Amino acid sequence: MSLLATFRSCHIRSSCRAPAQALLPRRWYSSDMDPAKHPLAGIRVLDLTRVLAGPYCTQILGDLGAEVIKVEHPVRGDDTRAWGPPYAKPLSGEGPGESAYFLAANRNKKSLALSFKHSTGQRILHDLVAKSDVLVENYLPGTLAKYGLDYATLSKLNPGLIYASITGYGQTGPYSNRAGYDVIVEAEMGLMHITGEPDGPPVKVGVAVTDLTTGLYCSNSIMAALIARGRTGRGQWIDAALSDCQVATLANIASSALISGEPDSGRHGTAHPSIVPYESFPTADGNILLGGGNDKLYAILCKKINQRDWISDPRFATNDIRVINRRILIPMIAAETKKKTTKEWLEIFDGSGIPYAAINDIQATLSHPHVLARNMIQEVEHPLCGNIKLVGPPVKYSEARPGIRSAPPGLGQHTLEVLTGLGMSRAEIDGLAAEGVVKAVE
Repeated sequence: MSLLATFRSCHIRSSCRAPAQALLPRRWYSSDMDPAKHPLAGIRVLDLTRVLAGPYCTQILGDLGAEVIKVEHPVRGDDTRAWGPPYAKPLSGEGPGESAYFLAANRNKKSLALSFKHSTGQRILHDLVAKSDVLVENYLPGTLAKYGLDYATLSKLNPGLIYASITGYGQTGPYSNRAGYDVIVEAEMGLMHITGEPDGPPVKVGVAVTDLTTGLYCSNSIMAALIARGRTGRGQWIDAALSDCQVATLANIASSALISGEPDSGRHGTAHPSIVPYESFPTADGNILLGGGNDKLYAILCKKINQRDWISDPRFATNDIRVINRRILIPMIAAETKKKTTKEWLEIFDGSGIPYAAINDIQATLSHPHVLARNMIQEVEHPLCGNIKLVGPPVKYSEARPGIRSAPPGLGQHTLEVLTGLGMSRAEIDGLAAEGVVKAVE
């Protein structure tokens, strides 16, 4: 059953006490927005977020069919619009174009360029909230209350509203008023300490992984809240913190520290703290990642590198012993892998059952035959820049068809559409533009 069907069935049950306007979307479906193909079709999301964690969250909702209205500053827009190079060049040749960073997290959205520091802007957002299902914001706690855009105010306008706040440290706790940035939270919440080479300094992960995991957790929580609303008729406030999500994604490393009561084992580079061998090894012309995840796979590895005697060597016979003697075994394996090229090793390990991979750079990844076969690179028409390539949605469904319906928008591209949808006249919109409240692009 789709979410919309759930809301409708809930509305006719006596146990759901919220008014219909709190439960049902307020717009018609277009012919290509079949809820069977787009699970969140009919759900409207107001996106008051910038940079990465929030936009990544709302992009996931947009991929699944939600109508996402991105509210941006009418002059600057999302901060990441200026985070370049590189930029996708405009067809007109005027201006820098759109930053690759912005393009990464803002497809399937409409851009409403509006300043809510103006009272008229606040009234417009109140009107939109009354006709929306979800609001996502990533301002410091308490900031939006100054503009009447906090959960306490908006939940009175729409009791069915799901209001998600993404912050660095959450709405409570001693650090709640601190600004949170991915790299800061990586450092403070343990990830940086366990990332890097054993004898080197701590390093950050190559992408803003804490932002991304927070966006993922938050989108999942929003969908759970939508299902709960279908049963109860009530919305709720979601408090998603980068710090909490980072602690949660320490996963088995955190569990090991809690269970043992001992300090963590520090940095292991590409190696695994409790599986040996499971890391990158040098080849004659590069590197290869090999995973001897259990004793059977370790035996296969030994056979493929022509060192069968190592299988029964008492120093390496079981994984527990190999972990203890990793400083002996790893250099021995590396001495063998250096004798052939990466390509040669890939051919040797093909079909063996052992996990292995070349260590590709980003361009090699984006042109990888498996990546292309899985339709992970898609081309879309951008209104300012023409054809551009984007990374597509990663999860495939047997029935649903999430995908890229529209390119990341230009600043203010949909202001006219959104405001006229609220019943405003062109003259009213032009007046607001003259006052700097909105930016409307033809």
